[in-house]
Amino acid sequence: MKQFMYRGKTLEELQKMSTQDFIKLLPARQRRSLKRGFTEEQQKILKRMDKKKEKTIRTHSRDLIVLPQFVGLTFGVHNGKEFNTVVITEEMVGHFLGEFSMTRRRTQHGTPGVGASRSSKFVPIK
Repeated sequence: MKQFMYRGKTLEELQKMSTQDFIKLLPARQRRSLKRGFTEEQQKILKRMDKKKEKTIRTHSRDLIVLPQFVGLTFGVHNGKEFNTVVITEEMVGHFLGEFSMTRRRTQHGTPGVGASRSSKFVPIK
């Protein structure tokens, strides 16, 4: 089985790193977001994560970046209507939580109703 590597580092090395060192490995968008610091809501999530009492950590914070410490945890990420369960794996490190909880569904159109087209106005007389 192939071992997970992120920018040449294993998961164990990433988890031992300080947040400042990990930030240097991230792409520009995520790096800028983390350099500005965590919001109050994100700080609450990090505190709740440390307690590990909860089976699922529910959050509306879709802009939280997945850190190596999150691997193995379960998040309930809000998509605007409901909380989608997201189990964090190694491949998700460095992505935003919102990327794993889609906000739009695929549209499934039914059959056209009466009055939907000109041909439906014709009613045959017996």
